[in-house]
Amino acid sequence: MGTDRDDDRFFRYPGPVPYSHETAIVMLADSVEAASRALKSPDEEEINKLVERLIDEKIQEDQLVNCPLSFKDLVQIKRVFKKQLRSIHHVRISYPVLNQPAEEINSL
Repeated sequence: MGTDRDDDRFFRYPGPVPYSHETAIVMLADSVEAASRALKSPDEEEINKLVERLIDEKIQEDQLVNCPLSFKDLVQIKRVFKKQLRSIHHVRISYPVLNQPAEEINSL
Protein backbone atom coordinates (compact mmCIF):
# COMPACT_ATOMS: atom_id res chain seq x y z
CA MET A 1 0.00 0.00 0.00
CA GLY A 2 1.63 3.25 -1.16
CA THR A 3 1.60 6.64 0.38
CA ASP A 4 0.35 9.90 -1.11
CA ARG A 5 3.92 10.54 -2.20
CA ASP A 6 3.71 7.46 -4.46
CA ASP A 7 0.60 8.75 -6.23
CA ASP A 8 1.70 10.79 -9.24
CA ARG A 9 -1.63 12.66 -9.29
CA PHE A 10 -0.23 14.87 -6.54
CA PHE A 11 2.63 15.93 -8.83
CA ARG A 12 0.72 16.61 -12.05
CA TYR A 13 -0.63 19.89 -13.30
CA PRO A 14 -4.31 19.43 -14.22
CA GLY A 15 -4.34 22.33 -16.65
CA PRO A 16 -4.44 22.36 -20.44
CA VAL A 17 -1.75 20.79 -22.57
CA PRO A 18 0.64 23.22 -24.33
CA TYR A 19 -0.48 24.91 -27.55
CA SER A 20 2.75 26.67 -28.53
CA HIS A 21 6.44 25.92 -28.92
CA GLU A 22 7.23 28.09 -25.93
CA THR A 23 4.73 26.60 -23.49
CA ALA A 24 5.73 23.07 -24.48
CA ILE A 25 9.43 23.80 -23.98
CA VAL A 26 8.75 25.42 -20.60
CA MET A 27 6.66 22.41 -19.52
CA LEU A 28 9.40 20.00 -20.60
CA ALA A 29 12.16 22.08 -19.01
CA ASP A 30 10.27 22.31 -15.73
CA SER A 31 9.68 18.55 -15.62
CA VAL A 32 13.24 17.63 -16.51
CA GLU A 33 14.88 20.15 -14.16
CA ALA A 34 12.69 19.19 -11.20
CA ALA A 35 13.26 15.46 -11.73
CA SER A 36 17.01 15.97 -12.12
CA ARG A 37 17.13 17.37 -8.57
CA ALA A 38 16.14 13.93 -7.28
CA LEU A 39 18.96 12.07 -9.04
CA LYS A 40 21.29 10.43 -6.54
CA SER A 41 24.26 10.43 -8.92
CA PRO A 42 23.62 12.93 -11.72
CA ASP A 43 26.29 11.67 -14.09
CA GLU A 44 26.06 11.87 -17.87
CA GLU A 45 24.39 8.48 -18.28
CA GLU A 46 21.73 9.16 -15.62
CA ILE A 47 20.98 12.60 -17.06
CA ASN A 48 20.65 11.19 -20.59
CA LYS A 49 18.27 8.45 -19.43
CA LEU A 50 16.20 10.91 -17.41
CA VAL A 51 15.75 13.39 -20.28
CA GLU A 52 14.89 10.64 -22.76
CA ARG A 53 12.42 8.97 -20.38
CA LEU A 54 10.60 12.13 -19.32
CA ILE A 55 10.18 13.56 -22.80
CA ASP A 56 9.13 10.17 -24.18
CA GLU A 57 6.54 9.91 -21.37
CA LYS A 58 5.14 13.34 -22.27
CA ILE A 59 4.76 12.18 -25.87
CA GLN A 60 3.08 8.91 -24.84
CA GLU A 61 0.71 10.79 -22.50
CA ASP A 62 -0.33 13.07 -25.40
CA GLN A 63 0.98 16.13 -23.57
CA LEU A 64 2.50 17.46 -26.80
CA VAL A 65 -0.35 16.59 -29.16
CA ASN A 66 -1.59 20.20 -29.52
CA CYS A 67 1.74 21.97 -29.92
CA PRO A 68 3.65 22.41 -33.17
CA LEU A 69 6.93 20.78 -32.06
CA SER A 70 8.42 18.45 -34.64
CA PHE A 71 10.52 15.37 -33.94
CA LYS A 72 13.51 17.40 -35.13
CA ASP A 73 12.64 20.04 -32.50
CA LEU A 74 12.40 17.37 -29.81
CA VAL A 75 15.82 15.95 -30.71
CA GLN A 76 17.32 19.43 -30.38
CA ILE A 77 15.44 20.10 -27.11
CA LYS A 78 16.73 16.84 -25.63
CA ARG A 79 20.28 17.69 -26.68
CA VAL A 80 20.12 21.15 -25.09
CA PHE A 81 18.49 19.87 -21.89
CA LYS A 82 21.16 17.20 -21.48
CA LYS A 83 23.94 19.72 -22.01
CA GLN A 84 22.45 22.20 -19.54
CA LEU A 85 21.79 19.55 -16.88
CA ARG A 86 25.34 18.23 -17.19
CA SER A 87 26.51 21.79 -16.64
CA ILE A 88 24.18 22.37 -13.67
CA HIS A 89 25.13 19.10 -11.98
CA HIS A 90 28.82 19.27 -12.83
CA VAL A 91 30.83 18.19 -9.84
CA ARG A 92 33.92 20.27 -9.48
CA ILE A 93 37.21 18.55 -8.93
CA SER A 94 38.59 18.79 -5.45
CA TYR A 95 41.78 20.74 -5.22
CA PRO A 96 44.73 18.97 -3.61
CA VAL A 97 45.69 20.03 -0.13
CA LEU A 98 49.27 21.13 -0.01
CA ASN A 99 51.14 19.67 2.89
CA GLN A 100 54.21 21.74 2.24
CA PRO A 101 55.06 24.86 4.20
CA ALA A 102 54.65 28.10 2.28
CA GLU A 103 58.41 28.73 2.10
CA GLU A 104 58.92 25.38 0.30
CA ILE A 105 56.20 26.22 -2.23
CA ASN A 106 57.67 29.67 -2.88
CA SER A 107 61.11 28.19 -3.52
CA LEU A 108 59.83 26.07 -6.42
